[in-house]
Amino acid sequence: MNELLTSAAVSLRKAALNEEAKNYILNNRVLFEILKKAADRFIGGEDLNETALKVTKHNEIGYRSGIEFMGENTRTVKEAHDATAEFLNICERIKIDGLNAAVSLDLSHIGLSISKALCMENLHQICSAAITENIEVTISAESTDKTDAVLNTYLRAAEDFNNLSITLQAYLHRTKDDILDIAKSDGRIRLVKGAFDTPANLSIPRGQKLCERYLEYLDGLLSSGHRCAIATHDAYIQQQAEQMIKIYKPTANIYEFESLYGIQTDQLLSLKEKGHPVKVYFVYGKEWYLYLCNRIAEHPLSLFTALNDIVNG
Repeated sequence: MNELLTSAAVSLRKAALNEEAKNYILNNRVLFEILKKAADRFIGGEDLNETALKVTKHNEIGYRSGIEFMGENTRTVKEAHDATAEFLNICERIKIDGLNAAVSLDLSHIGLSISKALCMENLHQICSAAITENIEVTISAESTDKTDAVLNTYLRAAEDFNNLSITLQAYLHRTKDDILDIAKSDGRIRLVKGAFDTPANLSIPRGQKLCERYLEYLDGLLSSGHRCAIATHDAYIQQQAEQMIKIYKPTANIYEFESLYGIQTDQLLSLKEKGHPVKVYFVYGKEWYLYLCNRIAEHPLSLFTALNDIVNG
């Protein structure tokens, strides 16, 4: 059974990177509507208005939020500028509605796959708009072929903006070195296990070894007082993180537990009730194909839930 689930997870992560499949779904209205029934469980909505309502409700009961307009690998300058404009809209909506929320984005969504200069220009626009309202901007992790470019862009931009954060993937072997360089900047480090399919020599497979590696990085961040986000649904890691917090006693602005909207919400609620700062990560838009594949890949048995959503949604 475990081998079958592992195989399913690998297949889903490969499917997530299939641009042809994604484009086919986005352009086939019937198929789009069918599969979106499964995606609705995990996304804030198709637009910012729908997502802002959910963020407001979560803020009211004590959750901070992250908001990301879904998309990656834009191929034209216009697409990159259009995406940048939407992230600026998010900043404005956070300001107008008084939301307790951060902005998250993929650098390849705002032009990294086209030009590093274009990406940096667009990132500066977003960070400049955000910093005036004390809004945090978090750069998401992407596939391994972009890791160097993502981290280098972050380090350059972090010299100008103290509201910029970065995501590091614990399963990559290289993170052991990357985290030393990244920690020299003051920005929050959002620590995730890692969801992208990679060649075997680049990453640690899911299991206890990966959990221990994640906790090793987290211990270093908490013990040094570096701002961090504990972005995982793994109950074991959350429990061990709680023990570290008891030891190091970081202030509430140093750390937060983060979960994706629609996934294992009971665990995050329990952490909130214990007094820990918590954050719910919302994504919205129409390019939910990759996101849906990766969410099901993390918990392959949720494929049955997705089928139920499709049939009965």
